[in-house]
Amino acid sequence: MRAILCGYYGKGNSGDEELLASLLQMLPNNIQPYVLSGNPIETQKQYQVEAGDRLNTFTILQAMKRSDIFIWGGGSLIQDATSIASPFYYAGLMGIAQKMGLKTIAWAQGIGPLHHQTTQFLAKQCFKGCTAVSVRDANSAKIVAKWDIPFTLAPDPVWALESSSVPGLWDLPAPRVAVCLRPHPQLTPARLAILTQALVSFQKATKAFILLLPFQPIKDLKIAESIHQKLPNHSKIVTIEDPRVLKGVFRGVEMVIGMRFHSLIMGSAEECRCFAISYDPKVSH
Repeated sequence: MRAILCGYYGKGNSGDEELLASLLQMLPNNIQPYVLSGNPIETQKQYQVEAGDRLNTFTILQAMKRSDIFIWGGGSLIQDATSIASPFYYAGLMGIAQKMGLKTIAWAQGIGPLHHQTTQFLAKQCFKGCTAVSVRDANSAKIVAKWDIPFTLAPDPVWALESSSVPGLWDLPAPRVAVCLRPHPQLTPARLAILTQALVSFQKATKAFILLLPFQPIKDLKIAESIHQKLPNHSKIVTIEDPRVLKGVFRGVEMVIGMRFHSLIMGSAEECRCFAISYDPKVSH
């Protein structure tokens, strides 16, 4: 049996790669996965699975013709906070898969924010056509319940992802604190300066070693570098592509200060103290 896996995969976002690794770990042995990816070559190399270009219509249609199941998720895919195009992309693929007779599964969904009536309607119709729906938080459960759609409420799958050891982690000074920030309109230059100074003061008071983790380097690295400049001898920027190794980082830290949702999930799963800096309902909830 062949299943297409569709999410924000192959786009350099560690949280989404954690979800993909979790899904591949959970799939039964009789399921042959085919991943729609922003970087198919890298996805094939990383996970040893078939992959195709997520934006190539011909590739997607050919994959659907050869498949039995379309698994959509996980993560906050149906939302219009970052882009109104995102709901149209995912709902469009789900609609095509349903018309072609594939069983469609909305997996580990975090729904919203949905600010526009058009995207709300689109999301409702998309979920209504699914064979099965699972959501990862109470707020998403309320939304699908309001739409009168059967669902399962389950923890974020990254909780169950197996972690791997991180070479050299235990050689770094202790105690260690992971910091995982991302750019956002609410994180203004003035607020980042205040937060950076707070981290400098925190480090002096606790003698902690700061691990700066850019989950999506193309976006997050600049912030990590600006903090590292203020703590050159007491911090290190760590970029890790392997999802299991990245989760292993949180086995070796005492605390996580995070904006990225899955930094908090992984920290909690590895029994770290977690301090969340919220920019989105998924972090608050």
